[in-house]
Amino acid sequence: MREDARDEGIGIIAGSGQFPFLIADSARKAGEKVFICGLYGNADPALRDRADGFAMVRLGELGKLISFFKSHQVRRLCMAGAVSKPRALDLLPDLRGAKLIFQLSGKGKGDDAILRAVADELQSEGFCLLRPDSLAPTLRCAPGILGKTRPDPEIARDIEFGRGIAQSVGALDIGQCVVVRAGIVVAVEAMEGTDATLERGGVLGGAGCTAVKVVKPGQDMRMDLPSIGAGTVELMARHKYACLAFEAEGALFFDRPAALALADAHGIAVVAL
Repeated sequence: MREDARDEGIGIIAGSGQFPFLIADSARKAGEKVFICGLYGNADPALRDRADGFAMVRLGELGKLISFFKSHQVRRLCMAGAVSKPRALDLLPDLRGAKLIFQLSGKGKGDDAILRAVADELQSEGFCLLRPDSLAPTLRCAPGILGKTRPDPEIARDIEFGRGIAQSVGALDIGQCVVVRAGIVVAVEAMEGTDATLERGGVLGGAGCTAVKVVKPGQDMRMDLPSIGAGTVELMARHKYACLAFEAEGALFFDRPAALALADAHGIAVVAL
């Protein structure tokens, strides 16, 4: 990276949720200029107020996204926020996006495959992709039991069982989360996302389920890091889950004090693996 790269500002490819706001605020506090390209149907238009330059693009409009950042002489990019997988099926690619999708034909189009292809395309244009957690280190946490509730021996076995299943599913580039109970797989995340998986798992498995969320083996850590927060725990509390386990080194933990207070109130063990 050139020494004057900081003067060029930072670019954010924004999905949904609070993460793009946190990254933008952190960058501005550090004296950076911020340029945001939001994804239609995902990004909050209110991000415009956090940006020195702002545009919205549709999923698949890769050429437009590249042109936006180049017009502002931005070279450092960060992808922050969730992207709805069902909506991703309705993408309307421009010529650049269509070419990338065509290149993936026959190779699989899981999350990591698509994001890795996008990352490679951006890199070929001279952009430097930053790990999202490098810009928000407080969202990471050390391994250990984070709340007051400790998992009992049966839950501890479910954690290890679920972790193995989640890693196997992740290796196929399907999803990051599984729900297990008493050594039985209750739900596996696919394109519906973690919240819908937890909802389905809670309905099918009943009280006492364990959710395990992992980084996919070989996952490109510049994009789509696993994330949890108070909303995750609130959903689990409604379905009387027993435990939430996730890999500490790769996950982003939002609203941690509120999430742990809620977990403690409902007797949910929270374990960073």
